Amino acid sequence: MVFDSELTGRLRTFGWSLLLLVFVLLVPLLTGCHPSQFRSQAAQGSQLVLSVLTDPNTFNFANKNTFPSVFLFTYEGLTTENGISGEVEPALAESWKFSQDNRRVVFKLRPGLKWSDGMPLTADDVVFTFRDVIANPDIPTDAKEGIQIGADKRFPEVRKIDDRTVEFILPEPFAPLLRAVSSPDGVLIMPKHALAETLKTKGADGNLKFLSTWGTDTDPTQVVVNGPYLMQSYTAGQRLLFQRNPYFWRKDEQGKPLPNIDRIIWKVVESPDTQLLKFRSGDLDVMGDARPLRSEYVPLLKREEKRGNFQVLDGGPWSGTLYLTFNLNQAKDEKGQPFVDPIKSRWFNTLEFRQAVAYAIDRNRINNNLFRGLGVIQNSPISVQSPYFMQTGLKVYDYNPEKSRALLKQAGFKYNDRGQLFDSDGNRVRFSLLTNANNTLRVAIASQVKQDLEKMGMQVDFTAINFNVLVEKTSTTRDWDAHMIGFTGGVEPHQAANLWMSSGASHSFNLKQQVGQPPIQGWQITPMEAEIDRLYIAGARELDEAKRKAIYGEFQQLVQEQLPVIHLVNDRAIMVARNRVQGLKYSGLPSWGLW
Repeated sequence: MVFDSELTGRLRTFGWSLLLLVFVLLVPLLTGCHPSQFRSQAAQGSQLVLSVLTDPNTFNFANKNTFPSVFLFTYEGLTTENGISGEVEPALAESWKFSQDNRRVVFKLRPGLKWSDGMPLTADDVVFTFRDVIANPDIPTDAKEGIQIGADKRFPEVRKIDDRTVEFILPEPFAPLLRAVSSPDGVLIMPKHALAETLKTKGADGNLKFLSTWGTDTDPTQVVVNGPYLMQSYTAGQRLLFQRNPYFWRKDEQGKPLPNIDRIIWKVVESPDTQLLKFRSGDLDVMGDARPLRSEYVPLLKREEKRGNFQVLDGGPWSGTLYLTFNLNQAKDEKGQPFVDPIKSRWFNTLEFRQAVAYAIDRNRINNNLFRGLGVIQNSPISVQSPYFMQTGLKVYDYNPEKSRALLKQAGFKYNDRGQLFDSDGNRVRFSLLTNANNTLRVAIASQVKQDLEKMGMQVDFTAINFNVLVEKTSTTRDWDAHMIGFTGGVEPHQAANLWMSSGASHSFNLKQQVGQPPIQGWQITPMEAEIDRLYIAGARELDEAKRKAIYGEFQQLVQEQLPVIHLVNDRAIMVARNRVQGLKYSGLPSWGLW
């Protein structure tokens, strides 16, 4: 799982089968900036015009830590997940077979697979991806946590049997395996012939050249892919153009190569309001594919459906989560300076303080004012669509300012005659709150959170910043007090291991030393985190579904009691698409509307 730049959550499960089979858009190909100008006398064909709030941050899958990303279009895994049912389906692997003890799995690749440059895609690429990239200790990829097994975090031993057959040897049974190798959320297969040399040398920074290979400064036509689309061109801050991959393996029922759409235009539009204007003017074919449509747009668009020749689709609750979290990290940087002011750190690491904050936030008001009542108040770290989601029995933090004040006083905080909050040492309770500026809904939510907490006497310095800057602070520099961000969700809880496991690269609330980062001093795991690690390992090891539910039930109860993150309100899955986009089945299950 990854940080979500645009939506408040994610099951990043989608299958390209529906998109590739049934979207028919017979409009001109593009050569300029405006869709009406994307014409060529030599090339006419079908295209789909989409939008995204932020530029991509990499073309290298191993460096991926945000959603959406180019990899939705460009890469596949051994398996994929059905966007309606959530079931695992074949992708690059046409079949697989588990041994009786569930410790050996043999995957059979499809015949004739090729990379976008025409080179064969074989078992060598699968072994390269898992052994040389994902399991490489010098590559800090987010994909590690999802495939590491057991308490000692061992990787599967992946070996080639023949060009089309790969065997995974597991140190113990691993229930999430098929989803861990699934696109788009799991490990996506990378080309050995294009990248192997980059693992043999290091750059001036001491890191493998692989880590700086295929950044967004790379000519996108040089990036070798295996998915339905290859990248044609990229203009930062404007657009990314995807072109049909002629070597993609899928075919329709008549044997016609897929995808049907020749081109996808991914326009960078940094404001949802501007996206709405562009959709209404005909510049976009779909809105709400990368993040749910904002609730306040729904009445307007519903009135215009017939005249505008489009339809508003309701897919139910969205699968991702939006949360507020405090920086619990008590470590120091390489110069011995604490990442968090020790005074603030004492507040943040006090359970009563975090619980008081949770009770102080009026989530119903957020839902009514900002979601028009269509949002979903989240009380669990697991997506509502997951079979492991607990409907009842969890601690809930409904708005209760009296209880919030009582908890603060219980923890030694006190108020002056002006209602300002101080700790027991007389320090005014003041901290910064960050979120990403390009998501105006999230900015509005954070502004209301600021108001609610200031009613409790806290001084909250709220700043909205660029999303990539926010990710840098939370995943590298650790320079923050509190932030609000989305995280992709899903059917399988282990897909969020990167967030919840203490060693995870997205474990922002107490980020451990990561590969390639400057050393940190004095990092410690808390008892809460140790217990979450234990539960995640046990849940992945357990194959009995009833027992797995019990384990993940304990995990949910622990998180809701200890509050390393405070869940807020999630979007409802709403998307609008022009009627010429046919055969679309829309669900809140995937975090990608164009499954």
